[in-house]
Amino acid sequence: MGITMNQLRKNILTFLLGVLFSLVVTAQQFKTHYVKQGETLYSIARDYQVVPAEILKYNKEVKDGAQLKINTILVIPVQAATSRSVSTANPPELGDANKVLLATQEEPIGFTSHKVKRKETLYGIAQRYHITEDDIKKYNRDLYSVQLKKKMVLRIPKYRRLKPGEIVINEADFETYVVAPKETRWSIANKFGITIDSLLTLNPELSKSSDYLREGQELKLPKPLGSTIPDQETQLYVSYTVPPKMNFYRLEQEFGVKSDEIVRLNPEIATRGGLKEGMIIRMPQKKYDPGEVNTENFIFYEVKPKQTEFSLTRKLGISYKDLLALNPDLKEGLKAGMVLKLPKDQSGDFEVRNALVLDKISLIDSINPANEPKLMFLLPFRLDRLNFKNVEDVAKGIESRNDIKISLGLYTGALIALDSIAKLGISVDVTTFDNQLDLNRTKEILSSENLADYSAIFGPLDVSSLTEVAVRAANYQVPVIAPIPATTNVSLRNVFFTYPTDIVLRKKMLKYVEDQVTDQNIIIIADKRSGAVRDTLVSKFPNAKIATVTEEEKNIGVNIDKLKALLSKDHENWVFVETDDFKLVSSISSILNSFQNTMLDPLDKNKIKVRMFTTNRNKAFDSDVVSNSHLSNLNFTYPSAYREVENDSFVRDYEKRFGESPDKYAVRGFDITYDLLLKLAYRKNLMEVSKLIGETEYSGNKFSYEKDFASGFFNQAAYIIAYDNMRITEVKD
Repeated sequence: MGITMNQLRKNILTFLLGVLFSLVVTAQQFKTHYVKQGETLYSIARDYQVVPAEILKYNKEVKDGAQLKINTILVIPVQAATSRSVSTANPPELGDANKVLLATQEEPIGFTSHKVKRKETLYGIAQRYHITEDDIKKYNRDLYSVQLKKKMVLRIPKYRRLKPGEIVINEADFETYVVAPKETRWSIANKFGITIDSLLTLNPELSKSSDYLREGQELKLPKPLGSTIPDQETQLYVSYTVPPKMNFYRLEQEFGVKSDEIVRLNPEIATRGGLKEGMIIRMPQKKYDPGEVNTENFIFYEVKPKQTEFSLTRKLGISYKDLLALNPDLKEGLKAGMVLKLPKDQSGDFEVRNALVLDKISLIDSINPANEPKLMFLLPFRLDRLNFKNVEDVAKGIESRNDIKISLGLYTGALIALDSIAKLGISVDVTTFDNQLDLNRTKEILSSENLADYSAIFGPLDVSSLTEVAVRAANYQVPVIAPIPATTNVSLRNVFFTYPTDIVLRKKMLKYVEDQVTDQNIIIIADKRSGAVRDTLVSKFPNAKIATVTEEEKNIGVNIDKLKALLSKDHENWVFVETDDFKLVSSISSILNSFQNTMLDPLDKNKIKVRMFTTNRNKAFDSDVVSNSHLSNLNFTYPSAYREVENDSFVRDYEKRFGESPDKYAVRGFDITYDLLLKLAYRKNLMEVSKLIGETEYSGNKFSYEKDFASGFFNQAAYIIAYDNMRITEVKD
């Protein structure tokens, strides 16, 4: 007798089967076709046994009903069978329209030959010659229709590569600056009165994708104006544009310098017959010592276009007078790109990340309908493991394999996000593949796709495939989204790790406890494998008491009497339990629960109050032997990447479409995809957007990405969660 499924299960399974079958169609191959004299869209569609709409879908420049130009290259989706084979080994000469298109692209300065060796790939050859796979295909057009083969001779284009040293500057106008401890790009730009863009132009070796700056690093920076004037090395100068009706008296009052000194600093005044409106002159800067400029005593804000003094001071919560005192260059006027310093403890309508002030931006109010993202979903749906002839077998397969359940959860949630973003007027091009949890299958998919066309890639789940995708996508600056926890020793600078690391979660928990603790009695219970966590807790809370954990071959636990002796009757007891052993979690939670609301001394009326914490809620706390009732009585509190979802619009849309409530993976799929699409609809470059956008939050997840110099973008946002009256709720900071 087969398994029993209720109607809700049948509804979602029926839909998922439709989704899975559609994936087979999506992951198809393509051919190219050169239009010949007399051919039409409909005759070509007939020859390839496809509908004209399919050709139009992949050839946006072709309009329905318009006459096709001879030699136009069309991309044709290949179906199960075709009525003709098209040879592209010797394509005809390019038509005028294509010649014009190619003329706008960078032309090679020459070519070299490459004989294909055994096991070589197009990707490997492109890497060797520092070009793209498309560059190779462009000058070896037979590769559009045939696979790379041993002994093939390829024409490899050579391009002129500009080197940083080719930028010609006057060395006399610049100085070498050595980065001091704790200095940032923003503080240095502020010190020299230049923008971040100027700093990058002068120092092309600086990374464009991160804000990393090394102590002791040497930078080329402009010398302060006037620094070459004899006996004036210590005086700083500013460029000043002479406004209408300006005279020497007013200049003396404003800058505190005599007129003869102004003329000495600016001999052009004499040669041009006095001060003239619009003249740019050198003036001594008023001395103001705000102290050492670093991230310990300042935060920094980059002025945005069209900002006014009023809007700026309102946003930053500081008076213009105080702002001017910290940033004397403001007297020359507010300019986009200026980097302003603010007091470290300044608060306002902004978020601070790595000492940089981020604007609070409403993504929904800031989307640009002209941005049309293209996404690739690369997930292990495992079509190769499912028997579609039997619905019950499919259901069993889904239930028995976590990779399928996770993929379907993520993808169904993403589908609701796509529906939601469409309602905002954003068109999204989506391609979905089943990589079958197989690295070779992943490589095969990547070889068939032009990654440069994609705005982002969602997945895959396995680390080996994720690494392969990230390395290839990095050549085109395409971000890769890791939807579940992923750990790798390989540097993946274009990967967005959406799941906060254990370190981030632990820091979140410690920060919460530090902010809340007053006179509580803190006790730490940690097994041997959690020794490092115990030491971290002790460093944070030096007065904490340590309970000894006895670890034997088959048993683990604590001495009840010794633990009871550590408890306080006068103060609430906050107990940290750090372990991945479910036996210890079960034992400790049971013992602590027995202490709750009891008296240490029968003659004392004060009852013991106990609250249980952990910095890492792992699988041990989910064991069936651990009592949720005990955890609830102890107000068990922990950090989490996820919160319980409420009955919001996403849940209602999901239930309406699939007939049942979303699981945590569906919620995650929705939140990640919706956040991704809103950011891409705001700006096409996700990496740049992540520098501008602070924390975002949706149904059950929130995101705040920080760039790690070597390893990608990491989500720093997390929740504090607690058991309370048999409910799991978010604890507000």
